[in-house]
Amino acid sequence: MQLEVSDLSVARGGLVVLEGLNFSLAPGRALVLRGANGIGKTTLLRTIAGLQPAVAGEISAPPETLAYASHADGLKAALSARENLQFWAAIYGFGAERVETALAALQLSALASRRAAHLSAGQKRRLGLARMLVTGRPVWLFDEPTVSLDAAAVALFADVLRGHFASGGSALIATHIELGLPEAESLDLTPWRAARGPEARGQAGAAAFDPFAEPLS
Repeated sequence: MQLEVSDLSVARGGLVVLEGLNFSLAPGRALVLRGANGIGKTTLLRTIAGLQPAVAGEISAPPETLAYASHADGLKAALSARENLQFWAAIYGFGAERVETALAALQLSALASRRAAHLSAGQKRRLGLARMLVTGRPVWLFDEPTVSLDAAAVALFADVLRGHFASGGSALIATHIELGLPEAESLDLTPWRAARGPEARGQAGAAAFDPFAEPLS
């Protein structure tokens, strides 16, 4: 499934933050979104994921082909690591075999019976990423996926992504961190930043306070 974005404009808090954006993401490929905090990376991902409407433009991929991992890990603290993945697998119509594969891929098998509340921040992040493996969706959307991960876990995540690409999947990733994916393409969103008056146009590249900035993205 190819993701096509055409002449897309997105808004946060009623204000357009990106406008006229065009790009495509082919199967087997990764595209990393770059740009200053507050430029609209999270807003763009949420719009593509169908969590909010676009202001204008077209998104080709239907929602049922997309899986979105936000800043939050999306875990239920009272459930074990395995039970969390079983919950998500059931939502997407898959069973136990896919859950065990996901646990192994993110090196969580030894922690499968531990409650999510008792996992470290990095372990919770890996479990949150493992959710994507039980969705069966070809197009993955990630918002700062490597927060709380050490270098070894970032490399592990890169390996998981390569496996996804090898099976024809793709990934759109907003991050400031080097992912260890030299084959990934980058898209700097700065040229599509919407001007918010003379001050915004004059300070587009300045590190000025932005009252509309999103955390991290």
